[in-house]
Amino acid sequence: MQRKLNLMLVLFSLIGGGVGFILGEVLLYQLSGEVPNAVLVGLYFGVLALCIGLGALIAELMSPRLNGASWRQRYAGASWKYIAPATLVLLFVVGLTLQFIYGLQLGGAKKVNDIVLVIDNSGSMNRTDPNNDRNEAAKRMIAQMDADKRVAIVEFNDQADVLQPFIQVKDQAAKDSIYATLDAQKTTDGGTDIARALDEAMQHIKEQADSMRGTMVVLLSDGVSEMNLDAATSEYAAQHIAVNTIGLSLVEKAGSNLLQQIADRTGGQYYDVSEANQLSFVFQDIYEKIDNRTLITERTGPTADNTYYSILRVIAIVLIGAAIGLALGLMFDNRYLARSFAIGGAVAGLFAGLVLEAGLTGIIVLDSVVRLIADLLLAGIISVFTLVVPIKENYTLRDNTHRPSRSAGRGASEEFTEKPRDSRSHGF
Repeated sequence: MQRKLNLMLVLFSLIGGGVGFILGEVLLYQLSGEVPNAVLVGLYFGVLALCIGLGALIAELMSPRLNGASWRQRYAGASWKYIAPATLVLLFVVGLTLQFIYGLQLGGAKKVNDIVLVIDNSGSMNRTDPNNDRNEAAKRMIAQMDADKRVAIVEFNDQADVLQPFIQVKDQAAKDSIYATLDAQKTTDGGTDIARALDEAMQHIKEQADSMRGTMVVLLSDGVSEMNLDAATSEYAAQHIAVNTIGLSLVEKAGSNLLQQIADRTGGQYYDVSEANQLSFVFQDIYEKIDNRTLITERTGPTADNTYYSILRVIAIVLIGAAIGLALGLMFDNRYLARSFAIGGAVAGLFAGLVLEAGLTGIIVLDSVVRLIADLLLAGIISVFTLVVPIKENYTLRDNTHRPSRSAGRGASEEFTEKPRDSRSHGF
């Protein structure tokens, strides 16, 4: 048993990790929302493992430091056959399974079935949203809602009123009723009292409380108001009710800062929108992220700071890292490499999982950088772990020069008719 390192394999594995990252990002943004999260995550890690495996295989073909020259001469062809099932298929199954578990409601988390829309209707909306695009955006969100969802609408200026009490959107008739209520609204005069709006929304939530249903709030405003932030948000935070905030055409920095703090303190997300006609995209994005957590994207809503999901993500990435390492060992049909790579993959998965858990923020560009770092950690640490866990070649060329003939004492005809031995690899 020896500790070895193939620097070319390290380099090519990192290149493979980079290529896998690019392909994974394409899959993530093309298929997100189009296929189940479990399938998407399975594909992401399957493609990543395949690319790392291709890099490692090409490197060993060029410089067979880990498997030895006999592997390249006699068994490299088998590795090409093993690579797809050992990497793409195996990691697809592992990723799919772990994402399915990660998507379950654990640790007391509740599925969000109640949504409260808190919409600014102050006099300034005549300028920032003269066409009432905010109501159209709300209607489009409601149109997407599943039949098990309930929605309530609170409108506010310097006062706050429940425009639409909680109603289950069980059919089109219920949705049409809400649309009619929104269409009947006219922009009023008055200022902006966000604290009063949040108080009114919380009061209605408590009146309609259902211990089995999670709740989320969407707050839209184009202004700023004086308020006690702790008093306004403490109950939302205590009940794990995320307040997603939208700032429309905000000129004053104080307005965006206030909405950002409300979102931060309640586990929600803040969106800055410059034009009212963009509101539909924001409302859609908010709705699509409800209970839409994956191992490779930011966790939002009631589970944003949930310890169970933090630990579960790291454990899942550790298992995925170990599976990638095992897949490389299977590809080479080498039990010693499989052990070394699998242990290295688990260590790599620990670091990658911590990076994902700490680094994902919901900002597209930054999240891509975080995933790139995690993917390169998986590729790099696995490939250097043969320096830590020793290996040996599974394959040795037989030298029969000094061995007695197996056909001693037999006739010549018997020697030439003896069935040849199967010399294929039996590494596993």
